[in-house]
Amino acid sequence: MKNEITHKAKVIDMTPDFTTIEIMVSSACSECHAKGLCGVSESEEKVISLPTDPYATYNVGDEVILATKKSMGFKAVWISYVIPLAVLMILILSLLAIFEGAHGKEAIAGLGALAGVAVYYFVIWLLRDRLKNEFVFYIK
Repeated sequence: MKNEITHKAKVIDMTPDFTTIEIMVSSACSECHAKGLCGVSESEEKVISLPTDPYATYNVGDEVILATKKSMGFKAVWISYVIPLAVLMILILSLLAIFEGAHGKEAIAGLGALAGVAVYYFVIWLLRDRLKNEFVFYIK
């Protein structure tokens, strides 16, 4: 479908609670239009745990298609790339204006902006359980 992001995957473990899926990186990733935004194409192996579907017809070792809505991909890009870039730029420009005329103002602004981005990612890390519930993958 056009509104989904899909990847070939393999079921590597199944319990009554969770199904563990390993995403198979293939040469098709090089031709995908979203390869620049997708972290899957950059690594050898990605493992994802999903709640087990009680009506599942697949078993350990089966190849499946792992999918998510395209909007989830765009949301991930905003959270991981666009917002931190905006935080970085706003802090650099603000701190440069605040420390106008100070000796070493560029270093102060740069370190302050990096600290601000580190705080942003720390907050995202604190919210990881909440975000985990928002990013939904499903097996097709």
